[in-house]
Amino acid sequence: MRIALTLDRDASRRERNDYVAALELVGFERQEIVILPPGACADGDFDGVVIGGGCDVDPARYGQQIRPDARVKLDPDRDATDFSLFERARSSQTPTLAICRGLQVVNVALGGTLIQDLPTERPSEVVHETAQAGKTRLDHRVRLAPGSRLAAIARSSDLPVNSRHHQAIARPAPGLAVSAVAPDGVIEAVEAAHPWMIAVQWHPENLAATDGASRRIFEEFARAVRAKARAARRGPEGITRGAEDVAGGLPGGPDESGEESR
Repeated sequence: MRIALTLDRDASRRERNDYVAALELVGFERQEIVILPPGACADGDFDGVVIGGGCDVDPARYGQQIRPDARVKLDPDRDATDFSLFERARSSQTPTLAICRGLQVVNVALGGTLIQDLPTERPSEVVHETAQAGKTRLDHRVRLAPGSRLAAIARSSDLPVNSRHHQAIARPAPGLAVSAVAPDGVIEAVEAAHPWMIAVQWHPENLAATDGASRRIFEEFARAVRAKARAARRGPEGITRGAEDVAGGLPGGPDESGEESR
């Protein structure tokens, strides 16, 4: 089992962080989680992909120039890693969980656009950008789309969330279903059925240890990952391969670096 996790270069290099902790909480082993820093090339296949929070997506990727008042912070290496990994995940039908920046990567990769800066383009009374120090504080609620996968996971029609973003989806990409919106209409989550994909604008990794809905997001991701891994072991003829055959196709161990949740 291998899970790819992408994070920013300026995060902590400690082994423990909220993304890793949330994945371990739902049963993954630390050695199964491969952290890909900006500029890294994904080596080998993965059973699941987590695109974590971080810097902004280059507006050139959705046909815009940087607005002078947008406070956009770019990392071309992070873009290169995230977009390449997501393209591979889609082509290989790999379950993907995208968080904060990850939601924006998914939307742009599939043809959508972004609001570059909410305070200047879409000012509202809803506070979307708060400090990292308050990462477990619940800042506002989101309304969940009836019948969506996210609503089923939350077991509710709305959800309190934390919030640390200044960008958001402007035009959703074709094929993505909007599954959550903030009180001011800002899109807070999208999803797709095949392959399994949930993308949220908030940070469930910060809340998974204490909040049931946040933990269940990771549990459902883990369920999809394990289903894919079982299917891969069965092979195209439905014959289960031996453990040594599966392991033989995997390169060495995970990245030893750690990243702090953003």
